Amino acid sequence: MISDILPEPVAAVDTFEDHEVELFPEEEEHIAKAVDKRRREFTTGRHCARTALGRLGFAPVPLPPGPRRAPTWPEGVVGSITHCKGYRAAAVGRTSEVWTIGIDAEPNEPTPTGVLDAIALPPELAMVSELAAAGDKVAWDRLLFSAKETVYKAWFPLTQAWLGFEDAELTINPDDGTFRARILVEPPVVDGVPVDGFTGRWLAREGFVVTAIAVPAMTT
Repeated sequence: MISDILPEPVAAVDTFEDHEVELFPEEEEHIAKAVDKRRREFTTGRHCARTALGRLGFAPVPLPPGPRRAPTWPEGVVGSITHCKGYRAAAVGRTSEVWTIGIDAEPNEPTPTGVLDAIALPPELAMVSELAAAGDKVAWDRLLFSAKETVYKAWFPLTQAWLGFEDAELTINPDDGTFRARILVEPPVVDGVPVDGFTGRWLAREGFVVTAIAVPAMTT
């Protein structure tokens, strides 16, 4: 499912059920005391990630959490992992082809009371209201949340900096399955390029909403 909204250089793997696989010691130490739910999320997410890496020709390697729990990828790789109840996915790409990747998945159902007000800017609240009035097949508030999570996952590996929900303003296109994010903080310059926004894609299917950003590598 997630592969349908990612470009060809990206290898993506997803699953609707958990997989019992052995973790590397470097990974095991991070979840040794985790509850069963967290262990299943972590383990299946790493299984998806290693399967995706294998499609790029990489041997299985440990993927321990790094800063802010983001996975530590092998040299020359960018990637992202997501999980929610009933769905796990990972996407990876070579840095020679992809600058950054972010993915997220959420159940296609309204967010709990108070969440939308906590994450959305006034223009986004108005947008979600308009989208909801036009159709109820997509939980637009949940899609906004997912897209903002994806923006952060694409942002952090580039900048190593925090980005709050209020620091990016999103516009969702209901017709072509895309969204745009405008970064509202002073954009850092990475590889000579200001990181001032992203364009992503979204999909609602099988009871989930999934969002993805994959920025092509800069060419000289």
